[in-house]
Amino acid sequence: MLSPSLAQEIATDTSAVIGFNVLITDAEGTVIGSGDSSRVGTFHEASVEVVRTKEPATHNASQAQSLRGVRPGITLPLVTDGQAVGTVGITGTPAQVGRFGLLVKRQTEILIRESVMLRSRLLAERAAEKLLGDIASYDPQVVEGDFLLFRAAELGFDLRLRRVAVAFEVTVPGPGARRGAPARDMALVRSELLRTVRDVFADPQDIVAGTAPGWIGVLHRLPARGPAESLADDCRRVTDVIASQDGLAARAGIGEPAASVGGLHDSYQDACDALRLGARVDGGSTVHAIGDLRVHQLLAAVGQSARTRLLDLTAARLRDQPDWPALRDTVTAWCESGFNLVRASAALHIHRNTVVYRMNKIERLTGRPLREHRTAMALYLACLADRLGGPDR
Repeated sequence: MLSPSLAQEIATDTSAVIGFNVLITDAEGTVIGSGDSSRVGTFHEASVEVVRTKEPATHNASQAQSLRGVRPGITLPLVTDGQAVGTVGITGTPAQVGRFGLLVKRQTEILIRESVMLRSRLLAERAAEKLLGDIASYDPQVVEGDFLLFRAAELGFDLRLRRVAVAFEVTVPGPGARRGAPARDMALVRSELLRTVRDVFADPQDIVAGTAPGWIGVLHRLPARGPAESLADDCRRVTDVIASQDGLAARAGIGEPAASVGGLHDSYQDACDALRLGARVDGGSTVHAIGDLRVHQLLAAVGQSARTRLLDLTAARLRDQPDWPALRDTVTAWCESGFNLVRASAALHIHRNTVVYRMNKIERLTGRPLREHRTAMALYLACLADRLGGPDR
């Protein structure tokens, strides 16, 4: 519980402050920290009785001579959770050092508790990282789902509860994104980023863990009853807070609800796909849900060569036009608006006559009517393929 490195740091710093040598032992009386480094590793006999009784002891010069490794001064027990884990001693005449005893004891105990809490938190974070990593790479042919259920239960998480996976990607924008903003190292701000995410995803059953530098995964517990809270809004809160920090940008991908290890694996993969695909087709948004990108996900799965062939056979003449991006957006809005002219013009923020003009041009170049749904859907898929761009990563 009391590490030698921490004990030595406390003893060295405290000795420098009070002007008397401070000595720290473990529960067996072995010196593990001292302002006088020559005493580290020696036996301090007086500490054994102090640990046993949990009562402080003072020793004058004659008393110290009769005890192994003891010099005049005061020795006090270090107690955490009712258990003596060692002692702290101050060398000097009892009258000189007595006034420092209680202060040094309490300060040392506070530092020990903080160290234990930090170590416990780090261990919990590593366990959550391992659990999330195992779910992300889950293969039922290699690991049984019940094993992960058991491991999660040991950490206090019930993977049978309905959850949804969220993946956050935090990046440092290019040099021109925010001039004058200091460069940020993802590894250095990791704890800060985790705290930001946990402030929003604060349910005790929410599993939050870093998965790689600049990547944070969440297995968010959904409410058992009643309407689910707006997950997209929560994700947007996180990305907005991160974006308010100098030199950082963040995006989020949202998977589908699941209540099994296999389902959570799929949900997390979907969340990562939503991040990757959302950046290609809607770079202006910071939150992308896989439910809005299922067709894109399917197109991405068929590979770049198949998408290129679809584009060449369906929209080659359209792509030769200087206004191809506008024509592509018109086809996309037409299909996603349910083949409704009013809704399509509203989505594009242009007059309906402009939509009609573009549609007529598309029909003239392709030789097929856009109001024929098969034609429209083929063109729609070709336009999405163009938005997906180059080879998958």
